[in-house]
Amino acid sequence: MIVLKAIRPDKIVLAVQDYIVEHIGEEFITPPAFEISKSYKESSLTTPLVFILSKGADPNASFEAFAAKMNMTKKCKQVSLGRGQGAKAEAEINDKLQMGGWVLLMNCHLSTSWMPRLEAIVENLDDSKHRDFRLWLTSMPDKNFPVSVLQNSVKMTLEPPSGLKQNCLGTYNAIDVDEFESCDKPEIFKKILWGFVFFHAIVQDRRKFGPIGWNIQYAFMNEDLTVSRKQLKVFVEKYDFVPYKVLNYVGAEINYGGRVTDSQDKILITNILETYMKPEILEDGFKFSESGLYNSIPVGEKEDYLEYIRSLPLNPKPEAFGLHENAEITTSQLEVLALTANMLSMQPRTSSGKGKTREEVIMDLAKFLESKTRPVFDLEMVGKKFPTDYMESMNTVILQECVRYNGLLE
Repeated sequence: MIVLKAIRPDKIVLAVQDYIVEHIGEEFITPPAFEISKSYKESSLTTPLVFILSKGADPNASFEAFAAKMNMTKKCKQVSLGRGQGAKAEAEINDKLQMGGWVLLMNCHLSTSWMPRLEAIVENLDDSKHRDFRLWLTSMPDKNFPVSVLQNSVKMTLEPPSGLKQNCLGTYNAIDVDEFESCDKPEIFKKILWGFVFFHAIVQDRRKFGPIGWNIQYAFMNEDLTVSRKQLKVFVEKYDFVPYKVLNYVGAEINYGGRVTDSQDKILITNILETYMKPEILEDGFKFSESGLYNSIPVGEKEDYLEYIRSLPLNPKPEAFGLHENAEITTSQLEVLALTANMLSMQPRTSSGKGKTREEVIMDLAKFLESKTRPVFDLEMVGKKFPTDYMESMNTVILQECVRYNGLLE
């Protein structure tokens, strides 16, 4: 049992995490990296793959990268659903069922009137079609999405990683090794890329500080970093010098700044990026924060960066974001309040007056379930009625199933 009395609210989250790490392991509080390949292996011709969308995350880049890896780019069709797009989507599905290929239907929640037709199409899929066919779907949580499709599909969700460390890990895990090593000037490219990755994690994780982090909660996307990375490679290879002024402008004013609407936030994001995008970043040990815990590390392979990131603390201090230590108090208090509110919302409601107590309601429910549960099977009777015989293999199966059902019923 974790004793939390006499602990400040802003320390409760850390206390729980430390307890889990000490007694169970850090992997139980570390979200695994998103790997689309593992989900693909569980799919089939008749089993679609569904991306459940969340705010601030777009799986399209991951899908396109995986399609390229599987040499399916030319055999892949994408249809953004909406008014009048149902017929086009169905035509693409029928074509790929015959010729082989992938079909990605994006934003199913925007075409609710076509969802019954989608349900019928999925139900009619069978193994007689081309074995390379795969149906990919993306949708926000929506009550009109076909339940049968959801039940018979491989579900995936891609959420922005929570935490500075996890964000950086997720970014480097998503970068292909060949792309990481493809620049003509690898020393400069890798140094500045680490600065962009750290900046991307900072601007996303500052949202947890509420109004202290940003006046408005912006949905910065992984695509913002992807564009910045591609531009960085072009600028580094094209010029004999590093155009830091250009990198700061396209990053803070265009790629990321295009989402920023508040005037003070525009000044803030410009200053944050300028902290990293300057000549000193090419020096080993250049500090990204006052403590020096986060810095510019020596150029190496992709695994070297991953190893360094894994060594970083799970819960960064506010100084990593350029904030005072008291900013963490407010953030942790909000997290604790949200956690306890969710716990209370899941508690059974007790009635007032002469209504039944919580214990009585639970007991009545238990008795009701017990009354609806059939008695265990008489295995001796089953053995006599369905004796084990060489010519009747199903009799053995029936007896084994009865033994397992008895375990469940008891």
